[in-house]
This record gives sequence, structure tokens and C-alpha cells, in this order.
Amino acid sequence: MITLLVFMFSFSFAFAQTEETTEAPKIEEKITLRSNYPELKVKGSTTQIEFKADVSYVGEDEKTINLSATGPQGWYIAIVPSYENTEISAVRMKPNATESLKLIMLPLQEMEPGDYTFTLKASADNLEATLDLKGTITATYELNLNTSSGRLNTKVTAGKDNHLALQIKNTGSASIENIIFASDKSEGWVMVFKPDKIDKLDAGQTKDIDLVIKPETKTIAGDYMTTLRATGSENSNANIDVRVTVLTPTIWGWVGIAIIIIVVVGVAVIFVRLGRR
Repeated sequence: MITLLVFMFSFSFAFAQTEETTEAPKIEEKITLRSNYPELKVKGSTTQIEFKADVSYVGEDEKTINLSATGPQGWYIAIVPSYENTEISAVRMKPNATESLKLIMLPLQEMEPGDYTFTLKASADNLEATLDLKGTITATYELNLNTSSGRLNTKVTAGKDNHLALQIKNTGSASIENIIFASDKSEGWVMVFKPDKIDKLDAGQTKDIDLVIKPETKTIAGDYMTTLRATGSENSNANIDVRVTVLTPTIWGWVGIAIIIIVVVGVAVIFVRLGRR
């Protein structure tokens, strides 16, 4: 009898253990963030940076996932779904689902070249995940050369020093060094830039240049095209085409007038003498 009771107790215990082991294991809730491209580079101090990221949720019940992002001062950060441009701060997710997001980092001012770190955060109840993203602004090297007046034409007198006011501006995001000037000029012309070299021009800085133009004395009056160039470090360059109108020197103008007067007087004298005959 005792043996039978022991057998029945052992069978009941084993059956209870079997029931416990067949229960479905509880799913561990978890939020994860992932980006295929967590580091991006852009050119330009006012260019926005756009990241793509996925938020995934594993659990048993549908949840609202809160979203937020932080970054350096001077940036506005917007989180939007990948399929539209509506800014969001949370997303309702079903278990074992993934939502694709876009993070738009918009600079509110001109930013210096360098690395900028942004952090995306997803949370719900006691669950939390973070993802660091790095945006790198690379320097741009751009020059702008123009006349001070903005007009691309000038009048000069042959044989004399004539002045054309120029301006060179660094329109890039980093300093440019060793800027030199050159020009295409007609044979016999003298064209001198003052100064003829700039050691360093900071981003946004403008420098005045005096261009001295001296056409050869015997240059025929008319229009001549010349190209002015500025070349600096990091393959930065700028050029403009200027129409130069050469005028006859004043003294030769008076000489021309005198010749005309002499010819007219000579013709008049001839007519008077022929009339007396």
C-alpha cells in the first residue's frame, strides 16, 4: 500500500513539472535603435544633415514609444517618419515591429567646420535606448572676384595709368591662403594688382584691390576684353571678364582737332584764291 502511495505521489509531481515546463516563456521587452549610416559628412556651414534610423520594439503588448533628440547649441532637430514630413515626438508600435525614421538636423546659424554629435532617444515605461549620430561639416574654399562697382566694363586712356577698383571675398567656410592675381592682357599693356598677393583671407572677409591698367601708347581706340584671375590655396579660384574701352589720349585729340582746322582753313584759302581769278 505504501509503495502504491509513493508511486502515485511521484507520478503527480512529475506531471506537475511537465505542466510547468510546457508554459510559454515570457518575452523580454526591449527597445533598440539602429542606423546604417550613423556618421555623415556635408559641405557648407548652413547645410542640413539628414540621418535615417530604425526603432524596434520587442514585447507582448502594443506600446507608445516616446522619441527625442539632442545636439549641440545652434541646431534645430526634427524627427519625422520616413514616409512623410510631419514632425513627431512619439510612435505607437505593435509587438515585434520596426519603424523607420528621419532625423533632420538644421543649423540655425553658420557652423564652423568640424564634428557634431547628436543623440536619439526612445523610451517607454522603464524601457530606454539611445543612439549617437555624428555629423561632420567639411570646410569649403571659395573665392569671389568682382569690381567694386559691380560693372564689368571700364574706360582707360592709352599711355596712362588707369585705376580699376576690385574686391576679393572669401565666400567659403575656412581661411584661404596665398592668394595671387593674374590677368590676360594685350601685348604691350601693363596691368599691376596692388597688392599682388594676399597671405591670408578669413571666411567672409573682403579685401580691396587696386588694378592699374596702362595700355600701350599706340593702342588703337576701341574695346578690349581681359580676364582677371585670383587663385588661392585648396584649389580655390575666381575669375571675371572685363571689357576695357581704350580712349585716345587728350593730347592726340587736340592734335586731331588742330589738323581738321588746318585742313578747313587750307581749303578755304584755296577757294578764295580761285575766286579772285
